Amino acid sequence: MGYVEDNLGAGERVTWRTKLHWTVFVSLKALLTLFVAPLVARATSEFAVTNRRVIIKVGLVSRKTVELKLDKVESIGVEQSIPGRILGYGTIVVRGTGGTNEAFRGIARPLDFRRAVNEATEALSGHAARAM
Repeated sequence: MGYVEDNLGAGERVTWRTKLHWTVFVSLKALLTLFVAPLVARATSEFAVTNRRVIIKVGLVSRKTVELKLDKVESIGVEQSIPGRILGYGTIVVRGTGGTNEAFRGIARPLDFRRAVNEATEALSGHAARAM
């Protein structure tokens, strides 16, 4: 089990997930570390959308986590270079109310990640509106 599964609340379920793109293996850092550094980075990075939150965890020894409730997500920005658009990777920038502004580079399928957050946010707000 990973970080995401270990931190799900009661009734919370993962609706979408992604990981670092395979291009993390195409770098000088990968060559200098005999591909160990990108292998560890890819294995220890988790990007998930649940029916309640956006959960992102990167790192093994030095860990960085972002857990943002869907109603606190202001926007999910996507930045892609030309190779990123062709190969399907990019940077996501998670912006939350209260000043949260976190960028995560080398994400596989960043447009799908943004779409999943938007759909989960709409589903949550629709559920709240029906409950009133």
